[in-house]
Amino acid sequence: MAKQKSGSCISRIRQFLAGAAVLTAMITHPSLSPNAYAGEQSPASKAAPLEEGVWRFIVSGDSRNCGDVVMPAIAAHSAERFAPAFYWHLGDLRAIYKVDEDMAGAAQLAGQYLSCQNYIRIAWDDFIDHQIVPFGTTRFYLGIGNHETIPIEKGTLFRPKEEFLTQFEDWLMTPRRQMWAADKDEIAAATTGPCGRVAAARPYISPTAYYHWIRGSVDFLYLDNSTGAFDKDQLDWFDCTLERARRKEKVRTVIVGMHEALPDSRAAGHAMCDQAIRDPKEKQASCDSGKHVYDALVELQKIKNVYVLASHSHFYMRGIFDNRKPSDRLEGWIVGTAGAVRYPLPDGVDPGPDAIKDTYGYLVGTVHPEGTVAFAFEEVKETDVPAEVRKQYPSSLISWCYAKNSHAQTPDWEETTNRCVPTAELPAAQPVRRKSAAPRK
Repeated sequence: MAKQKSGSCISRIRQFLAGAAVLTAMITHPSLSPNAYAGEQSPASKAAPLEEGVWRFIVSGDSRNCGDVVMPAIAAHSAERFAPAFYWHLGDLRAIYKVDEDMAGAAQLAGQYLSCQNYIRIAWDDFIDHQIVPFGTTRFYLGIGNHETIPIEKGTLFRPKEEFLTQFEDWLMTPRRQMWAADKDEIAAATTGPCGRVAAARPYISPTAYYHWIRGSVDFLYLDNSTGAFDKDQLDWFDCTLERARRKEKVRTVIVGMHEALPDSRAAGHAMCDQAIRDPKEKQASCDSGKHVYDALVELQKIKNVYVLASHSHFYMRGIFDNRKPSDRLEGWIVGTAGAVRYPLPDGVDPGPDAIKDTYGYLVGTVHPEGTVAFAFEEVKETDVPAEVRKQYPSSLISWCYAKNSHAQTPDWEETTNRCVPTAELPAAQPVRRKSAAPRK
């Protein structure tokens, strides 16, 4: 993906901030109107009216494989019904270790073959053009997942996380610039403790894969556990941010998003501190840093509303920490439902409204003035895929995404497109698929 830089530069400039996305879509695709993805009527005009002071946002993650089909459906479906203030992506944008089925289908419709070399070159630009642009003027916050850290170019100095920070600098810098005036003086004034260490670590205005922003009475934090753990610098930043949220009277709620769920949840088999981490030191770091974050949030929950969101597992589940005793329980959700191959539910979890497999969709958060947030899952069906999106793919691809993009339906799903990274060369966090559990991908 190092070869993407020239193309990504153009994409970043022409799409600087989410407010320019509609203009970008019209320039890139002149046949599209601003409402091409959401229908002719203005999306907000169909959204149910809200009481004064109430607003909504939406969130999901894992949009590889069929994300170019599902994400525009999420954008249109949510805009029409909820007019969300923003969309929050929890990581895993493209498969990277193999060619995504949607990109292969688009090439096929054009009578072309998509090689691994060209796939890697355009994968992240494709994400921008086909998964961010459809959200129009709805602000788009972006998270990092483990697929953004898969090394591709063996024997080179290619560093995937650094490439991610460069490619998506504008999106990662958006929340930092939003908070610059409020954060810089508070952090700079600290000489000891976590805020003091943050002040000495790096300039505040620099792209990182973790960030926060405040909207109304809610402090939103994105944490980077794309490599399975939180490093020390990030934990200092997290502790500093929580310390300041604790002191701010206007902050009534903290919502933390990340890719992998924190340890010891009902989805612990595919999360931080799981058995797929083979290196003892890496596993200890994952367990310890995950526990650090969890315990800090439990403590904060005594005085603030706290909610935790994750993806990584490709199903929907609420109450992911309900296996803990009430005094040690956070309210948590997994929503890895934005297009990736769908996983079975963990052993011992029965399907129902609180745990849904073989589904696509997003979580709607309705924020009330006092800071409480009501969450509800919205399914996105095949009939919700916009007509303009259908034109870009073989009809068989759209049907395959909804009927067969699932471990239960297609056991050999990994081999449906070119594999670009041999299984033996995948990092330890990407083990070979086992019959007893979903793969850590």
